[in-house]
Amino acid sequence: MNFDFSFLNGTVVSNFIAKGLFFSLQLTLISMVCGILLGTALALMRLSDTKGLRLAASAYVNTLRSIPLVMVILWFFLLMPLLLGRPIGAEMSAIITFSIFEAAYYAEIMRSGIQSVPKGQMYAGYAMGMTYGQCMQLVVLPQAFRNMLPVLLTQTIVLFQDTSLVYSVGAYDLLKGFEIVGRNYNRPVETYVVAAASYFLICFSLSMLVRRLQKKIQIIR
Repeated sequence: MNFDFSFLNGTVVSNFIAKGLFFSLQLTLISMVCGILLGTALALMRLSDTKGLRLAASAYVNTLRSIPLVMVILWFFLLMPLLLGRPIGAEMSAIITFSIFEAAYYAEIMRSGIQSVPKGQMYAGYAMGMTYGQCMQLVVLPQAFRNMLPVLLTQTIVLFQDTSLVYSVGAYDLLKGFEIVGRNYNRPVETYVVAAASYFLICFSLSMLVRRLQKKIQIIR
């Protein structure tokens, strides 16, 4: 079999692939920020002394972590227009879905991070006259974020890989851009080879950065 990659030029990349890459990165960034914020709130709820908060957070986390992501994507894509009474588009549906779904995973990471901070830090904060909220905000959470930063970034790399699943609802992501190129130029095999190489290069490069960051954090400790 002869491969022909001559159709891949700057015009094709800028017209089709760059648009998809931009949305994949946008989806990853927004979902990461929203997921960490919501996940931190869920982690605090799971560690709360209030039984109702613990049960609600546990139900949220365990439910979403037990359902395949592609099913959640399809479910939200079909349900959101019915709830809102109007279509919101595949891209917006994907952003909402990923933010909600990833929060369940970030919540468990943050819960581990908070639990890794010695309880003496909280007692020291109380001794200085801080409230529970101030201790969490000023003492515990900064240390938890620092301890869990490599894991949070690793989860974000997985999140970037998972963005390819929005292809199932027709969102214009990186994989969709490659798929359109392959169809337009009748070169699906070559296009998917390049798509796989692109995902590998992006994820491998980010993994190397996370590894370097992890070593740097270990040195600081």
